Amino acid sequence: MYIYNVTINIEETKHEQWLDWMKNEHIPDMLATGKFSKALMSKVLVEEEMGGLTYSVQYTTDTKTTLEKYYAEDAERLRAKTNKFAGHFVAFRTELEIISEQ
Repeated sequence: MYIYNVTINIEETKHEQWLDWMKNEHIPDMLATGKFSKALMSKVLVEEEMGGLTYSVQYTTDTKTTLEKYYAEDAERLRAKTNKFAGHFVAFRTELEIISEQ
């Protein structure tokens, strides 16, 4: 199993609009690709020097091949939808391999 983790810092002025969009549009769109079995959204409990609020969204997928299919088939289209928040957020993405779950 793999986790595709996206960490986002969003400006406070756009926070509420962005949070609603994430929960009601973006995360459902990601799950609708059929490439992820679940999504977990967490608020990062740190005070950022740059300000804003930080979140981590973890999408679980079965294999690295499935994650690569997401990149090839869906990532560009879904990332383009974030343009409505351009200039108001920063994001970085991390791939994680689940080694053990207890």
